[in-house]
Amino acid sequence: MTAATTDHERVEAFERQMVDTLNHGALCLMISIGHRTGLFDVLAEDGAVAPDMLAERAGLNERYVTEWLGAMTVGRVVDHDPDAGTYELPVEHAQLLTREAEGNLAVFAQYIPVLGANEDAILACFREGGGLGYDAFPRFHDVMEEDSAQTVLAALREHILPLVPGLTDRLERGIRVIDVGCGRGRALGDLASWFPNSVFVGYDLSEEAVRYARDAAAARGLDNVAFHTLDASRLLEVERRGGADLVTTFDSVHDQADPEGVVAGIRHAVGDDGVYLAQDIDATGTHHGDLDHPIGPLLYTLSCLHCMTVSLAEGGAGYGAMWGRERAQALFRRAGFSEIEVHTLDHDPQNAYYVCRP
Repeated sequence: MTAATTDHERVEAFERQMVDTLNHGALCLMISIGHRTGLFDVLAEDGAVAPDMLAERAGLNERYVTEWLGAMTVGRVVDHDPDAGTYELPVEHAQLLTREAEGNLAVFAQYIPVLGANEDAILACFREGGGLGYDAFPRFHDVMEEDSAQTVLAALREHILPLVPGLTDRLERGIRVIDVGCGRGRALGDLASWFPNSVFVGYDLSEEAVRYARDAAAARGLDNVAFHTLDASRLLEVERRGGADLVTTFDSVHDQADPEGVVAGIRHAVGDDGVYLAQDIDATGTHHGDLDHPIGPLLYTLSCLHCMTVSLAEGGAGYGAMWGRERAQALFRRAGFSEIEVHTLDHDPQNAYYVCRP
C-alpha cells in the first residue's frame, strides 16, 4: 500500500490497539504469576501492605515481589499509595483475581505462559506440519482443572444435569455412566460422591491424568468409580452395545485424533433410552461469525496452540476448539443421534451443552 492510499487514522487506531495488546499480553504473564504464587490471595486478605510484608506473608523474595507490584500498579490492577509505601488490591478486583472468587479470571491468564513455552516447536509445525502431543504441555492439565472447576464443576449439579429432564432422579436410583476424555476425573469424582447408587467409568488417553484420578478417588473413599487409560476411538472394542445410560464428554471431542470414531463409540455405548451429554466450545465455526465472540482471540489461540496440534500430532483430524455448533451437530447426527438439543448457561459464555438422544 502506498502512502497516498494509506488511511492514517486507521494506522493510528491500530497502533493504539497493538500497544494495548502488548501491555495486556505482558500483564497476563504477571497475573499468572500472581495467581500461582498466591500474591493476589494474600493482598485480598491483608489490605494495604508494604512490599516487604507482602513478600514475607507470601513466602517469596522481596525484590521479585516489588518488581511484580510495579507491573500490577502501572497495569491498574492494584492501587499504590506512594506516601505510605503500600499496595492494595481493590475489593472489586479481588472478586475476579482470587481463589475465593466465583469467577477467577487469573486462572485463564495461565494459558498464555503455558502455550508460549512451546513457541519454537509450534513454529516448526507451521513450517513442516504435524503437531505436538499432550506430553509437550506438562501444566495444561493443571490449568484445565482450574478452568473446569469454575465453568463446569461449579454448575454441574444445579445447572448442567437439569438440562436432561429426570436425569438426577435416575442417577439417584442408579445407572451406569461413562465419561470420555475424563482428564483428572474431577467431574466424575463429584458425580460418584453425589450418587452412590450409580456406577461411573472414566476413560482418558493420558496415563498421568488417569493415575491422578485414581488416587483422588481413593483418597475420597469412592468405590463406585473406575478410571482407565484408553484411546477413546476404541470404545467400540471395550464397551458393549447399549451398556451405558449416560455418556458425557466435557470439552474433549474436538481435540481427539478421530472424533468420528469417538462419537461412533459413544453412540454404540449409549442405550436406546440413554443420553449423551456433551460440553464443548460455543462458536459458529467460521472466522467472520466469531468476530464478536467475547473471548474469541483467546479461544482461537488455545485451539491453534493446543487443541488442534495435539490432534494433528496423532495424525488426526485437527478440528480445533472453534469447530462450531453446526459441525458438532452434524458429527453427532452421523454417529446416529437423531435428537439434539443445544443449551447455553448464563454464567458460561465459553461453552455450549448438547443433549443427544438416539
